[in-house]
Amino acid sequence: MYHSSTQWRHWTFRGEEELARCRADANRKFRGKAVASGKVQQSDPVLLEPHEELAICKYYEKRLLDFCAVFKPAMPRSVVGTACMYFKRFYLNNSVMEYHPRIIMLTCAFLACKVDEFNVSSAQFVGNLRESPLGQEKALEQILEYELLLIQQLNFHLIVHNPYRPFEGFLIDLKTRYPMLENPEVLRKTADDFLSRVALTDAYLLFTPSQIALTAILSSGSRAGINMESYLSESLMLKENRTSLAKLLDGMKCMKNLIKKYELPRPEEVAALKQKLEKCHSSELSLNPNPKKRKGYEDDDYVAKKSKMDEEEWTDDDLVDSV
Repeated sequence: MYHSSTQWRHWTFRGEEELARCRADANRKFRGKAVASGKVQQSDPVLLEPHEELAICKYYEKRLLDFCAVFKPAMPRSVVGTACMYFKRFYLNNSVMEYHPRIIMLTCAFLACKVDEFNVSSAQFVGNLRESPLGQEKALEQILEYELLLIQQLNFHLIVHNPYRPFEGFLIDLKTRYPMLENPEVLRKTADDFLSRVALTDAYLLFTPSQIALTAILSSGSRAGINMESYLSESLMLKENRTSLAKLLDGMKCMKNLIKKYELPRPEEVAALKQKLEKCHSSELSLNPNPKKRKGYEDDDYVAKKSKMDEEEWTDDDLVDSV
């Protein structure tokens, strides 16, 4: 099923270099439009570099996870995983200088709730924002205005295959076909921690859900001092298929390296980058003077009424703070 999915065909990439090229292209495309508008020069320091955009994305993706972690009612992990994947995919081909990640982040979570059939009303959703009822209404207007844009930029590929289902499948398999491990549940806590950490990296864009789930299981076993080589060779029948086994082990090593080298940007770095980002979204530098279009729509016909956000924008401080 996965190997016939849009995730495999369109959103699984060959390596980190390909992801870096996609992000650099998105940055270059926006810079070209900004220079063509006559508002900035190519070397204008207000424009973010690709590595600065990536740092901003890391910061807001962590804010997305924090928002989902304290969401009421409790948000299923599959919904969180889907929201994070939408966010990663969107900023592969778009710049944070054109679409502010603060609202894209919430729109990803809102759309994920719908697609994964997590039944919350729009009022319940924005009720999780630390804002007044009027502020929540304004935030909802922005989310709804961006929703179609997000769907379009995802190429209408909305079904996301997360590693959580194959993870449960591997645990069941260990319980039924691998008697050498007396209680596979001892692996769950550390494996869950691995899945949470790997979700912050680009692993979801590089590996299959089953690869990620199996790596979480084996990593947990390794940390507990449990040798599970025989599970790979005998139960998964990889003993004679050395090519597949080598590929699997290489992928596991790569995932562990992704986690090892992953770093969130420092608070002082975030503060400086957010100042540059806000300048890019100011009315003086925005490429589109129409505030309705600036919020996401490419055609006025999609907008039924003037946005109430024109005079007052909500900020990061309005998000529920989990720390």
